[in-house]
Amino acid sequence: MADFLDQTRTDIDNRLKELRPLHEEYLKLERAKAALDGIETRRGPGRPRGSGSARRRRRRRSGGTRADEALQAVRQNPGATVGQLAEQLGVKQKNYLYRVMNGLESDGAVRKEGRGYVAA
Repeated sequence: MADFLDQTRTDIDNRLKELRPLHEEYLKLERAKAALDGIETRRGPGRPRGSGSARRRRRRRSGGTRADEALQAVRQNPGATVGQLAEQLGVKQKNYLYRVMNGLESDGAVRKEGRGYVAA
C-alpha cells in the first residue's frame, strides 16, 4: 500500500511540474486581458484618440461654469431655445452651447420640450 501512495504522489508531483508553466501563462494572459478590457480599439473614421467608450470624466471648475450659467438661464426662462440662451448668455458660437445643453440633458438637469429646454 505504501508503494502505491508513493508512486501516486510522485506521479502527481511530476504532472504538477509539467502544468506549472501553462498555469503561469494562463494567469499572465488573464492579467493582460483584464488590462485591455477598458481600452476601446475601434474609434471610427475621423474620430480623435480618446473618443471611444472609455471616456474620462472631466474635473469641474471651482468657479461658475457655462453649464451652471445655462442651467440658471433655463430656470429663469423655461422653454428657451439654444439661440435664445446664446443671446442671453452672450455666446457667439451656438454650436458650443448645444454641446453644453446636451451635457446638462444627459446629466438629467434639463429636458428638451419641443425646440426649447426646461429644468428637470
